Amino acid sequence: MNPKFGNQRFTPDRVTLNPNFAYACIGRSLTLLKPMRQMRTTLFLVLGFLLAGAQVKMNAQRIKGSDTVLPIAQQTAERFMEINPNARVTVTGGGSGVGISALLDKTTDIAMASRSIKFSEKMKAKSAGEDLVEAIIAYDALAVVVHPSNPVRQLTREQLEGIFRGKITNWKEVGGEDRKIVVYSRETSSGTYEFFKESVLKNKNYMSSSLSMPATGAIIQSVSQTKGAIGYVGLAYVSHRIKTLAISYDGEHFATPTLENAINKTYPIVRPLYYYYNADDTEKVTPLMEFILSTEGQEIIKKSGYIPVK
Repeated sequence: MNPKFGNQRFTPDRVTLNPNFAYACIGRSLTLLKPMRQMRTTLFLVLGFLLAGAQVKMNAQRIKGSDTVLPIAQQTAERFMEINPNARVTVTGGGSGVGISALLDKTTDIAMASRSIKFSEKMKAKSAGEDLVEAIIAYDALAVVVHPSNPVRQLTREQLEGIFRGKITNWKEVGGEDRKIVVYSRETSSGTYEFFKESVLKNKNYMSSSLSMPATGAIIQSVSQTKGAIGYVGLAYVSHRIKTLAISYDGEHFATPTLENAINKTYPIVRPLYYYYNADDTEKVTPLMEFILSTEGQEIIKKSGYIPVK
């Protein structure tokens, strides 16, 4: 009886092929036909593409949050992708609160924040079983800005508190012209809003009639077009369209918002900038975090008008 392989009848010199098999027998040896080799090659190619796709997916990272942190997040991400061609990093703003909320909802990998995480946000993360990691990536000076034609050059913290709480309503009360003060602020989801309230207003409430702006650029545009306006922006956003004021917290020593004054700590309104991420994603975000905190990354931050952490 002739031996069989599958449902193919084996003979010494020939084989009757079943269409479902890709084998041929020559003499007493079993040889793979070309179709089978092609199948194996195709399988390897498919696996290769899948692995390549997995690699791209693994390196893809989403960063969302603070408009203050946005410029340095974009610049460091661009340089990081130049150095690591397989990396993909997308950066979007919206505010610190928006970024942290997105992190908790797992719609972003890293949250940018210009304030520390709130107790309520910590509790939400804890209830969801998430362990968030906090990293300070830079520092930023917050500049108080007015219209370029405003003759006022300096204010104390107490005067700022009076203005933003609605107790001081006319510029003549602080040495300026007889003109109504128009207060511009950030919306409540902004980390800059929270920090200004904490540092300048000592956690007292803003005046109810202050005009809330969705982004820093909106404050700059509004202040530049309104003679009686006052607002606050990150130092990196300061331009010739607006005028910055010297600030004093002790009523005696006034300092203008410059990078030098922020670094030597003579300017008082300075805050840390944060990246938050889930501890489970530590391996994924470590290469980017290491670059941001490297000498090259910190130099990018300094050139952008922010204060490096080292």
